Formats: sequence, C-alpha cells, structure tokens
Amino acid sequence: MDTNYQYLRIERDGKIAHMTLNRPDILNAVHQVAAEEVLAAAQAIAAEPDIRLVTIRGTGRSFCTGIDLKELAAGRIDKTYFRIWEDALRCFETMDKLVLCLIHGHGLGGGLQLALACDIRIATADATLALPAIKEGLIPGLGTFRLARYIGLGRAKRLIISGDAIDGAEALEIGLVDYLISVDKKEEEFGALIEKFMAGNSEGARLSKRAISQCFDLEYELFLEHYTDLQAKAFGSKDHKEAMSAYRDQRTPNWK
Repeated sequence: MDTNYQYLRIERDGKIAHMTLNRPDILNAVHQVAAEEVLAAAQAIAAEPDIRLVTIRGTGRSFCTGIDLKELAAGRIDKTYFRIWEDALRCFETMDKLVLCLIHGHGLGGGLQLALACDIRIATADATLALPAIKEGLIPGLGTFRLARYIGLGRAKRLIISGDAIDGAEALEIGLVDYLISVDKKEEEFGALIEKFMAGNSEGARLSKRAISQCFDLEYELFLEHYTDLQAKAFGSKDHKEAMSAYRDQRTPNWK
C-alpha cells in the first residue's frame, strides 16, 4: 500500500490503516490534487485484504473544512472534482473494512460529507458541523443522499437549505454523530473506541455493514447520475459565479 502522498498521511498499525488529512495551514480544506489523493488512498486501502479498520482524522486544529474555496474562486477546481470526491466517499462507504472518523474543530462541507460516508462518527464537544454549500451556490454533494438517512428528512432539509452549523452536542442528540468525546483527551478516547470496534471486528460485523447499507433499498447509481447532472448545472449557474465573485470581493452575494 502506497503511503507516499503530499496532502495525506497514511500509517499502518497491524490490521488498522490510519489516514490523516494533512493541510493544517488551511484547516485541511481539499483542493483538486488532495481530492485525487483521497480517492487513490481509499482505493489502495480497499484493496488491502488484511486491513480490517480504517481511521480518518485531520491534523492541526480541524478535521476538514471541505472544498478549498480559495482554489475554487481562483478557477483551479473544475467540475470533475465533485465526482472524484464522491467516488472516494463511496469507496470508504462500501469497502470491506470498518471506517471510523474523528471530527474535531470543524467538520464542514466535504469534511462532513466524508464523515457521513464513514461507519462510525466521533466528535469532540467543541466540534462545529455544517453543510454550507448553499452559500457558494452549490449542492452539498451526496450529503443530499446520506444525511436524511441518519437524522431524518426534516432535519436534513434544515441543515442543507440553511447551511447552518451545529455543535457536537446537538450532532449527538440528532444522531449525526455516534460518540462525543472530550477535547483534552480526544486521542485517548478515540483510541479506546478504535479498540472497542476492533474487538468486535469480525467478518460478520463487516457483512453487517454491507447489509445495513441496503436497508433503504438504495438506488445509488441512479441517484449519483442525477446528482452529477444537477451539480454540473449548479457549477455553471449565475448564482455560483456570483458567489465566487462575492467571495473574492469579501461581500454578501447578490443572488440572481
């Protein structure tokens, strides 16, 4: 398994693979190359037959703030980014391993989308979670596909259409995250949860993961193609262009 990435750290500890997003100077925001690396790493981990559990976390002050808005506003991210990112998330979601993520600081946009593709989400008490794509005139990826399955349609609509942020406590209350851990002891407590899930990490557990993923009779491919078409329209829309112009000018967008 290749561990030589520019924007990721991949470490192996026996049957566990640890993936750490590594752009701490910009809160692990993801640009085109970083998205490609996440996809490559996901595929490489999925192909490792001896890996049983994967952890995903971010280095520095935050888990991940999603798409790199500076790169997006500068035109250095094209619409292929969105499919690359979704392919990476789907790989984590369907791989024959249990996937745990630790959300600390900020889990925003694509960062929260990544967390939604994991099997178990752990957040620190001070975490901030949101899907703010609407503020860039975009669609929050297949967060539109996954979020309601965890927290219900009404709450999902509220979070997606408003772009509002919630804290770790509310995320736990509504089922968006599974465990809330302390800020000061997050590594120790996350480690304990890794041990907990490794202890029960049988083939039956991983097959259960596969079974659970079908419990709503998901028509994934049809939904993905529908989303891709809609995202292409959003990416080419006047409101998206206005959002990027407003971002560059540090002003409030004037929607068309």
